[in-house]
Amino acid sequence: MLDVTPVPAFSDNYIWLIHGLDDRRRVAIVDPGDASPVISVCDELGLEPVALVITHHHWDHVGGIGALVKRFDVPVYGPASEAIPCRTHPMTEGDRATLTELNVELEALAMPGHTAGQLAYTGHDSLFCGDTLFSAGCGRLFEGTPAEMVSSLGKLAKLAPQTRVYCGHEYTVNNLEFALTVEPGNAEARDYLEQARDMRTRGQPTLPSTIDLERKVNPFLRCTEASVRQAAETRSGRQLDDNIAVFSVIRRWKDEFQ
Repeated sequence: MLDVTPVPAFSDNYIWLIHGLDDRRRVAIVDPGDASPVISVCDELGLEPVALVITHHHWDHVGGIGALVKRFDVPVYGPASEAIPCRTHPMTEGDRATLTELNVELEALAMPGHTAGQLAYTGHDSLFCGDTLFSAGCGRLFEGTPAEMVSSLGKLAKLAPQTRVYCGHEYTVNNLEFALTVEPGNAEARDYLEQARDMRTRGQPTLPSTIDLERKVNPFLRCTEASVRQAAETRSGRQLDDNIAVFSVIRRWKDEFQ
């Protein structure tokens, strides 16, 4: 099991520090949109960064790379098809980030949808998925198609149920409020919302989630469920022929949700 520390950044981002299995003072940094909070935590806790692991090119996931590389001189793993600053290790599906200093290995999974070249990284029953999968939600389609995102989410849904989900943003409460708009009878989502609200009131992150929980509460992983399909058909006022059409309606609905 990985030891992972969240570093809050901006208004709702998380930068993740993956600690070494043998020496927790050594860390890999996932999606550092801002260097300052990472440097502060590393200095405070006496941590030694050994690598940066990047999921996609958006500024709030890469903005701190330059300053961190200048400070720590570490390799940068990131998607080969996107413009990642200071990247030393271009990654595509099936490639492995072998973080020898941590005794950790992460496999890259292609995740087109939010961006065209986004990757997720999985290993040690953990998933670092950037802005593809959120707890009870998924990323907006800035560059990809509904079919691509459905395929990407389906790949993640097949991971082991106990896989811990480390995503890029603290969106859980709002996502669950939307999930219950789609499936008002989903008892697991209602219980999770109560728990998530309590955690946020106490200043705690709601993450990581698990793949098992997401299968139960996340409408974007539940497009084949009759309740989600019915909600999408009611929303669109037409019959929907497949799960991609259902996803498209649910995604547009979420874009408009307040």
